Amino acid sequence: MFAEVFVLLYCGHLLADYPLQTDHQAANKAACGAAGWKANAAHALTHVAACGLLLAVGAVALSWSLPLVPALAALAWIGVTHAFIDRRWPIAWWMRVARQQGWAKNGGAAHVDQTAHVVVLAAAALFLAAI
Repeated sequence: MFAEVFVLLYCGHLLADYPLQTDHQAANKAACGAAGWKANAAHALTHVAACGLLLAVGAVALSWSLPLVPALAALAWIGVTHAFIDRRWPIAWWMRVARQQGWAKNGGAAHVDQTAHVVVLAAAALFLAAI
């Protein structure tokens, strides 16, 4: 079940990060102030909705007995961690600590960002598969 859940969560992530993310969210989700937090929250909720929808479809299509409370906990984990990562400073901090400033200046931050999101999704999938 881990692989199926992970693939569905990853597809939900891709949908929310690319075709469903608005230009406003992409430009403002890391900004200071209310507008930044609002854009960040809207983007994170898009992730929760996309992943939740795909988990529900998977549960029906594959006849899973996915308990509601753990599924909601996994979706909350995805939303909160996605919002945190997308504030951008955690990735900048990591790249500074890991001595990757040169790579960051040449587009590496987007790769580290996506890696962080995928690790979070894998943890959520592992959690759901273990229950």
